[in-house]
Amino acid sequence: MHDHATQPTIAQRAFFALLYLSEGAPIGYIWWAMPTRLRAAGMPVEQVAALTSLLTLPWALKFLWAPAVDRLRNRRWGYRAWITLAQALMGLTLLPLALLPLSEITGIVTLLLISHAVAAATQDVSIDALAIATIPDDAYGRVTGWMQAGMLVGRATFGGLALTAEQWIGSQAVVLILIGCIWCTLAVVWLFPLDHIKANARPESDRTFAAALITVLSRRATWIGLAIALIAGAGFEAVGGLMGPFLHDRGLDKETVGLYFAFPVVLCMIVGSLIGGWAADRWGHKALVQSSILAIALAIAVLVAADLNTSGIALMAAAAPIYLALGSLTASSYALFMDLTDPAIGGTQFSAFMGATNLCEVWSIALAGAIVSKSDYPIAFGCAAAISLIALPLVPFARRAHTLPK
Repeated sequence: MHDHATQPTIAQRAFFALLYLSEGAPIGYIWWAMPTRLRAAGMPVEQVAALTSLLTLPWALKFLWAPAVDRLRNRRWGYRAWITLAQALMGLTLLPLALLPLSEITGIVTLLLISHAVAAATQDVSIDALAIATIPDDAYGRVTGWMQAGMLVGRATFGGLALTAEQWIGSQAVVLILIGCIWCTLAVVWLFPLDHIKANARPESDRTFAAALITVLSRRATWIGLAIALIAGAGFEAVGGLMGPFLHDRGLDKETVGLYFAFPVVLCMIVGSLIGGWAADRWGHKALVQSSILAIALAIAVLVAADLNTSGIALMAAAAPIYLALGSLTASSYALFMDLTDPAIGGTQFSAFMGATNLCEVWSIALAGAIVSKSDYPIAFGCAAAISLIALPLVPFARRAHTLPK
């Protein structure tokens, strides 16, 4: 328990929420809107799942270049400079999609989206490292709750509302607005004051990057954390990744699905994130992670049962508890991974944990898509939920970094 947790300021929480909004906006468009559009256009569900998995890979592999973000820093070039570079490239790689008809650039669309994903993953590394370097250790849960709320607002706007907005202003205009959202947040990146940076996270820290990395790799908790990240989210990743195609195949049109993602889904996830983050700081990050994993598995069982007897709006309602529990798991697990992270290599170590969660998304969506192509959605969702339970006995062994020898 953390009964006397340090209270992060509203401004600090809002700052990181806004940064995560700039992350969530393009993720929502690429991960949520596009799969539904492609499925509605007749693409087989296994192909939709494969494409989504491909665009997720840069987030899963970002730990490979995260050391550059940690190592290539000085008093003039820090995490904020890395964020600026990444967001500039994020907008530039989307610009052709905003200025030219899709039919004219079909040959380079995949390259543009992958390049955007690499830049976005680098932005993610930099923001997370900045958070670990500045947020008090015992306030991780509440701040990550706000960060996820910002992420979800971005996802809702460009992953749900975008499907409806495209009918009125066109897909190119939606992408142009998305670019504006990414670039406008750069002003806040530089205007917000960062008064406190942990001593061992400063570029001039006596601890070398190599020494910190060797220490981290020698910790059992690091590998346990990676295993948790790779497994715990399998249930909600499979359901979340295929929810759009699932609802479409159950008779709902893409506009209704878009509104569902934009409002009920995001509201449930925001509420779950804020409550889960607060509860994690109060009752323990590990306890909330375990409770959330169980809650997601139970909620998926309810959805599978509902699929036997209901359809349409009732099926959407049955899926809502999954997103509540998902918000709680996201906030509490991110706080747990921050506990395990050494601020001296915050970008590298935390990105490894996040990369494992993204890799979990890759394999779970791909597996679920393959199962659906051979059987049906309930079996795929049930298998993924069962696999996620393997993480439960691992959580108690994820010890906080500061309790281990340096």
